[in-house]
Amino acid sequence: MSAYVSFRQPGEADKPVLLALHGTGGDERQFVELARWIAPGAALVAPRGDVSEHGANRFFRRKAEGVYDMEDLALRTSKMIGFAEEIRAEHPGRPLFAFGYSNGANILASALFGRPELFERAALLHPLIPWTPAPQPGLQDKPIFVSAGRRDPICPLPASLALIEHLRTQGAAVESLIHPGGHEFVPEEAEALRKFLSPA
Repeated sequence: MSAYVSFRQPGEADKPVLLALHGTGGDERQFVELARWIAPGAALVAPRGDVSEHGANRFFRRKAEGVYDMEDLALRTSKMIGFAEEIRAEHPGRPLFAFGYSNGANILASALFGRPELFERAALLHPLIPWTPAPQPGLQDKPIFVSAGRRDPICPLPASLALIEHLRTQGAAVESLIHPGGHEFVPEEAEALRKFLSPA
């Protein structure tokens, strides 16, 4: 597979690198302004998903809403892990923070389950993980933020709560925010994300 088309901004040498992953139908510019606000001065890398679903960009294929093509997910996860490795090599010594929304959160979660050491911090915004992840000792003490909507029709709340519980059983340092709405990304999520990605 070819490298992702991506938006890149070098940032300041003493700041982290921020990987931003869009949702279905988004692109590499979907979260540029948000990223600049939540992590000022950070280097920004925002790839465009290389799977097309009726013209909508995604990071992996699915068979139906909430039904993933698990073989394709495994392949695309390997590609995302390789991409994260390249980012780290390009920015030696700088921590890699990552956040993804919806489909972007799902591919990030899958990469995190496989290679948690690649990310110093990870934020999963409205993820849907419809499988039971394998135990991952590398998640111990890993700072992870998960947000969800109480009435989200795409990522049902029980699935979000199950993911949060799984991460906690792996020893991750989980922060969560559940808002009363649906699948939309709301201002309180942006503020919580800003605080999560700006550790003291």
